[in-house]
Amino acid sequence: MLFFQKSLFFLIFLFCSLSLISQENDSVPFQKKLIIGITETPPFVEKGPHGYSGLSITSWKMVNERLQASYEFKEYRNLGSLLEAIESGEVDFSVNPITVTDNRMKRMEFSQPYFISHTSIVKRKESNFLKHLKNFFSWDFFSVIALLLFVILIFGILVWVFERKKNKEEFGGNLKGIMQGFWWSAVTMTTVGYGDKAPKTTGGRVVGLIWMLMGVIIISSFTAGIASSLTVKSINEEITNIQDLERFDVTTVQSSSSEELLDLYNIEKELVADGREGLEFLMAEKTNLFVYDEPILKYEINRMDFSNDLEILGQSLKKDYYSYAFPKGSDLRIKIDPILVRTLKTMEWSSQVKDYN
Repeated sequence: MLFFQKSLFFLIFLFCSLSLISQENDSVPFQKKLIIGITETPPFVEKGPHGYSGLSITSWKMVNERLQASYEFKEYRNLGSLLEAIESGEVDFSVNPITVTDNRMKRMEFSQPYFISHTSIVKRKESNFLKHLKNFFSWDFFSVIALLLFVILIFGILVWVFERKKNKEEFGGNLKGIMQGFWWSAVTMTTVGYGDKAPKTTGGRVVGLIWMLMGVIIISSFTAGIASSLTVKSINEEITNIQDLERFDVTTVQSSSSEELLDLYNIEKELVADGREGLEFLMAEKTNLFVYDEPILKYEINRMDFSNDLEILGQSLKKDYYSYAFPKGSDLRIKIDPILVRTLKTMEWSSQVKDYN
């Protein structure tokens, strides 16, 4: 009986010790206050009159319910300066929506991803009518028209050379005769055949015969060329992969994972400070496409009331994983990671994420 009591006492003692160890593991082993670097990135990090909010801030508050750490946020002007602060150890870590990339993994460490996103493309909306009208009245179209008018003029001059003396009533005079020849050439090429003018000399009729045969070919080719040009141009405006971006003026956010992606494929681009500025570039027609993180694009488009003017293309460029970022060799990542994983499995977190998808 005494042995049983001692054994029971030992098991209770062991259980209490393990509980205390578990609680200690969820506490921060640092006396100093944690400095968390952030930069405003709606809807993940937003600054309001009562402090910071957003999905990233919420994730940290849920994690800190277990850690019970003392902390303060340190705000940075843009993403580039925040990444530099993390890399240099100026802050203990960042909860911003920072995408994990190969290049960044060489400079810092990352937690388990807490949100899955996509890099997407946004462009100005165009009605089908305006799109076809724009394609039709293009530089290529006017170049073909100019070439066609030149050929009509050449044959008009040729028939005038043969007809100007023997057929003065129809092709007489210099400038007037050339204009009459141009009219005859245009009418003949289009096979309208008004019959108001006709060559009477042998040379003029030979020119007319050649021009009639050529006219049939030219009109057929011209019609097919216009249809093909419109169709091909529409197809060329479709974006199916990242290489297609080479044909457009592209803008993205400086120091973002989108910039790294475009650099990887040698895509020329304009750089802006944040998503808001990029959308303003689009609205001002300073760029054709803006490449950035899809949830941020959706939020900013709605907030800036651009939903009637801008659209996000259905084809995304890559999948992104948002994680907490730590300086290299940070002990905090090992401490926070398991708590973050447990947080991500809760119903409360799933409910939070639904509002952002």
